[in-house]
Amino acid sequence: MFSDAFVGLVCTDCGASLAADDAEPAAIAGAGPCPDCGAPRRPEYDLDGVDPDAVRAGPRAWDRDTVLPFEADSALSAAEGGTPSVDAPRLADELGLGGVAIKDEARNPTGSVLDRGLAVAVTAADASGAELVACASPGNAGQSMAAYAGQVDLRSYAFVPTRSPFSNKAMVNVHGGEMKVVPGRLGDAVNALTEELQSDYVDLGAFASPFRHDGLKTVAYELLADRDWDAPDAVVLPAGTGELVVGVVDGLRECVELGLIDDLPPVYAVQADGCAPIAAAWQAGRDDTEPWETPDTIVGELEVADPPGGPLALAAIRETGGEALTVEDPDALESAVAVASTETVEVGLAGGVAAAGLWALAEDGTLGSEDEAVVLNTEAATKAPDVLRSHLMGQGV
Repeated sequence: MFSDAFVGLVCTDCGASLAADDAEPAAIAGAGPCPDCGAPRRPEYDLDGVDPDAVRAGPRAWDRDTVLPFEADSALSAAEGGTPSVDAPRLADELGLGGVAIKDEARNPTGSVLDRGLAVAVTAADASGAELVACASPGNAGQSMAAYAGQVDLRSYAFVPTRSPFSNKAMVNVHGGEMKVVPGRLGDAVNALTEELQSDYVDLGAFASPFRHDGLKTVAYELLADRDWDAPDAVVLPAGTGELVVGVVDGLRECVELGLIDDLPPVYAVQADGCAPIAAAWQAGRDDTEPWETPDTIVGELEVADPPGGPLALAAIRETGGEALTVEDPDALESAVAVASTETVEVGLAGGVAAAGLWALAEDGTLGSEDEAVVLNTEAATKAPDVLRSHLMGQGV
């Protein structure tokens, strides 16, 4: 079941380990945060025996099962990954950059980059013998969880806030999942899950499962493969829970360890200024985030007031020599519209935040005419097309 390189789980704080050789497979597959200190755990690998050529091969996420916890033959999959890096020459010219590529994660099965992580996390939960999986989510994770749980008739329960897009709510049920719509925001959904779900369940929330952010590292392998293993000068992505930042940097680090690239490229994490606990901590020089008192952004997927991966994301950004920054909602919406209207790619709201961050980095001189950047569009524009259309209507279009 486990891949040959998978060693076990290790706590990201106290370092306590759960070795694959010393525990029942089901216990590892169903593991949550560290029982000693409560911090997130992460999968650990012995990369010495991994053939770099095996990692280079194959377009899909599970084609790289040598650096994932489970062998592809035992994994749940809907052909996630293998998303294109779309060249954006008009955007590069406008920004005065050497090149821009849009890694379009909207092409995943449920239209979100989170499919990569939930495919691994639901595989783990199923291997543990779980009868119920659950998570609190702004929307995309709940939809993705339901989709993969449906493959094995595993009961799933998503707790989502009222403002979650209708498309997410509808598709949770279409995929066979159960759902509780909680008045308020994501924090209210988190509290409701803890207080109201009485059945035994495996929590697949961000960093509650040690496998979810691990699946996201396949983005890093792919964006490098798309460039023939030539690292870009910048990777720009949106940040909410912190899981995408951590996952991508984990993948980039593994590529350095495997000799696929020489150095880590800078990773830039972008947040909406109405809810930016990671960026605020970065700008204040702190190692941990503080809860955002009044979260308020139109980009609901990124409205995470108390990110569970905050300190891990900050450490990851620092390791790459990147930074965390904020953009205003109107700029994010305008960026999403601009990319769609000039480069064809239908960018979602969170992807618009990343694109606006790229604009900001070009305007302030952080990136220049010799630099090539990869920007992540993390979700389909059809998740919330009404928001983009309303932005245009506000401009008289």
